Amino acid sequence: MFEDKKQIVKTMISRLHEGEDPEVIKKEYGDFLRRVDASIISKAEEELIREGMPREEVHKLCDVHLTVFDESLSGKSSLALAGHPIHILMEEHRVLLATVEELYMIAEELVDETDVGVLDEKISRMKHLVTHFKESTRHYHREENVLFPYLEKHGIKEPPAIMWMEHDKIRATEGHLFRLMELDTLTISDSIRDIQNIAIELNELLSSHFYKENNILFPTSLQVITDDEWGLIRSEFDEIGYCCFTPEVSEWNQHEPSQSLVEDTQSADIHFETGHMTKEELQAVLNSLPIDITFVDAKDQVKYFSDSKERIFVRSKAVIGRDVHLCHPQKSVHVVKQILDDFREGTRDKAEFWIDLGGRLIHIRYFAVRNNNGSYLGCLEASQDITEIKQIEGQKRLLDPVV
Repeated sequence: MFEDKKQIVKTMISRLHEGEDPEVIKKEYGDFLRRVDASIISKAEEELIREGMPREEVHKLCDVHLTVFDESLSGKSSLALAGHPIHILMEEHRVLLATVEELYMIAEELVDETDVGVLDEKISRMKHLVTHFKESTRHYHREENVLFPYLEKHGIKEPPAIMWMEHDKIRATEGHLFRLMELDTLTISDSIRDIQNIAIELNELLSSHFYKENNILFPTSLQVITDDEWGLIRSEFDEIGYCCFTPEVSEWNQHEPSQSLVEDTQSADIHFETGHMTKEELQAVLNSLPIDITFVDAKDQVKYFSDSKERIFVRSKAVIGRDVHLCHPQKSVHVVKQILDDFREGTRDKAEFWIDLGGRLIHIRYFAVRNNNGSYLGCLEASQDITEIKQIEGQKRLLDPVV
């Protein structure tokens, strides 16, 4: 029965991609649409992409799909109990939509405003609202680094990849808003109108994106992810942290993970050619390094990452075993593939980049890891904040006093 429904959905989506009128399809499949659920839509899109339909094309026409499937997806306002990871994400969706609507209304009120006191008050409120969007990066990090990997483990790979593409578009639009809000000419009507236009664009992006997640991605997640896994997901959500506007997250009666899913932390001796350490010592040494390291094995799967106190990029235990290509936004996957292919073929042994991240200079290096026989074992990524290191001059021979 599931396979039959999935095939019908694939046929419908293919017809939409060929340009057929959505209303014609809705009329033809009316009874069927009332019985189809989110997991079938997700699987159908997944298979179509595997069969050759470009991911970008599926993404471009997602809104058309939702127009057709809207009736079957309606009435899902409450999917999980308060404090459950899905409930947290959906509540953050609600707050962000309310925030962008208020931002637009304030900008509209400011267009013809001349009272300096009113201007200062409302601009101050706008800047406060914008902090919500700056904080929302944790919302997307929790999805990309925790929820998406768990979905991938259950064979749901393409819908998360499409959602990540939309995250990048949302972040780019938010970046434009942040730059405008930093202008000294914010009281000039042209700047206010620019903010209005961005608020409209952002509202459209968020409304469409959140609808897809609330009605397709999240219901699918609840169907395939186990209670044990939801307990682990909540723990990893807590570790990444929440936004300044996240509602209360502690009400859900969190399921205790089975012992088989809890990491073994017992110490054990590990011997090397140049010495030996216990597991506890080795882990502490790796976590004490002033850099973040991640090891990807020869099969391109994430095998390990250090837990440095000075972590630069978000990592979660959910990425262990994940295909490293899925750990990056679509726009940079081709670079990752090129590096790993070159390492595997032996034409390159390292690659390095440096980026500005919030005013900090981050040095990112990739090294091919090979055994004594030269066989490729994997790739080591090392990321380091070199802002202060770059400023070093002269010599320093004295120990700083204890503070």
